[in-house]
Amino acid sequence: MRTRIHLIRHADVENPNRLLYGHLPGFQLSALGRTQAVALGEKLGNEGIRRIVHSPLARAVETAQIINQGLPEPALLETDPELREAEFSRYLQGLPYWQIPLRRPLWFVHKARRGIVPGDESIEDLGRRVLKVIARIAREHPGETAAAVSHADPIQAAWILLEGRAHNEREMYRKAVDKAGMLTIELEGETPVSWEYTPPPNVAKPATAAA
Repeated sequence: MRTRIHLIRHADVENPNRLLYGHLPGFQLSALGRTQAVALGEKLGNEGIRRIVHSPLARAVETAQIINQGLPEPALLETDPELREAEFSRYLQGLPYWQIPLRRPLWFVHKARRGIVPGDESIEDLGRRVLKVIARIAREHPGETAAAVSHADPIQAAWILLEGRAHNEREMYRKAVDKAGMLTIELEGETPVSWEYTPPPNVAKPATAAA
């Protein structure tokens, strides 16, 4: 029995100071992000989605909620911590992006090879926890269409594992999942058999986002 799961990166985040927000609380969607999430709900409206599983972080929760509001019939919302952001971002969070190489020296080790530094995850571990959620949904709800909302690095690591690509930093970003982008995975039983990336919906930037 074939199951379809839309693996979605959360939409755009309000971040005027350009901090790496990682696991920090309080980072909600921007006006652009809310518009993107509304467009995703409209796009998925005919898919018959019955459940949306999401990361516990605020930006993923809000993305899932707005998508759900756009569905003809509300889906079941479910939190799964395995869809959370990469663990190494806890070490980086709270700094402007440009300060990270200066103030977080272990970033260089992380970029050279993930999983060496304590608290870091290898690409295998990062992608595997996302694919475990996908397999669980397919096992518990075979034949359904569902959505899962996560973050860039976990989704990109999962994509590497699906395609059997090399586990290195170049491959992590060679096929990037943009905010509000979506990787649709088809499964036979718990086994992924096909996947396709859909870029973020093409929406006009709200005035506050364009300024």
